[in-house]
Amino acid sequence: MSDDSTRPIVIKRIKKGGAGHHGGAWKIAYADFVTAMMAFFLLMWLLGSTAQGDLQGIAEYFQNPLKVGLQGGSGSGDSSSILKGGGKDLTRQAGQVKKGEAETKDKRFVQKEASLEFQRKERESLEELKGRIEKAIGDNPQLSPYKSQMLLDITTEGLRIQIVDEQNRPMFDSSSADLKPYTRDILRQIGKALNAVPNRVSLTGHTDALQFAGGDRGFSNWELSANRANASRRELIAGGMDESKVLRVVGGASTVLFDKNDPLNPVNRRISIIVMNRKAEMAILQEEGPESEVSAADEASPESLKPPSGGKH
Repeated sequence: MSDDSTRPIVIKRIKKGGAGHHGGAWKIAYADFVTAMMAFFLLMWLLGSTAQGDLQGIAEYFQNPLKVGLQGGSGSGDSSSILKGGGKDLTRQAGQVKKGEAETKDKRFVQKEASLEFQRKERESLEELKGRIEKAIGDNPQLSPYKSQMLLDITTEGLRIQIVDEQNRPMFDSSSADLKPYTRDILRQIGKALNAVPNRVSLTGHTDALQFAGGDRGFSNWELSANRANASRRELIAGGMDESKVLRVVGGASTVLFDKNDPLNPVNRRISIIVMNRKAEMAILQEEGPESEVSAADEASPESLKPPSGGKH
């Protein structure tokens, strides 16, 4: 029988390694905390440096992410930098737009540039025509004495050519649409030069304020001015101008005086020829319609409207 008291006592100790693991876990937690704080402060900095419009775009994007993609306009990608909304061309400042809208804007820009270039070239062409007419009259020994009665200037409607009366040198016979011989020569010289440009023309007859004996109820300054404008049209065509260039022939009577301070001044009796630019031509066509490109005054002839006795213009 063995004696238990002589047996050795064995003590087993189990070493647990958990303490070492828990000792490094706080570092990971701290790193996560620092990362979250950095992201938070970065977000606050972005919100503080972003314009109000961009903030609204960001909010709108999160409320409806597909709206910007479908409808275009300012959104989360828009900014106040030179290149708004992204793109390839750094000179463009258009924000987020659909492809079709961008192409439309580009097309309008190109059309506007082309229109401005056309207007510039058209003005240069009218300036050249102005110089050509002045030279043609000045170089003609028979017409150069009447150069002072021709007033040429560029207006918003185009090249305006005015042939005015002088006290002892009228353009027409008194109270009549019969042109003086030198007036015929001047108009034919002008008509020959007008074919150099494709622009159409408008003719307006003007009188002074002296009324006929019967006033406006019978033959009046209206009929006289219209007849004189129409007679001028015929001489322009006789000089070689294409008759299709005439867009409007009207009589203005004394409604538009050249000398408003002296309604009876002979200079108020004049013929105004406007070589119209494209803008003025389109304005007339849109106003009157394609079926009435020439005024009814163009159909009136001096033979059908003979003035009565009385009055001198």
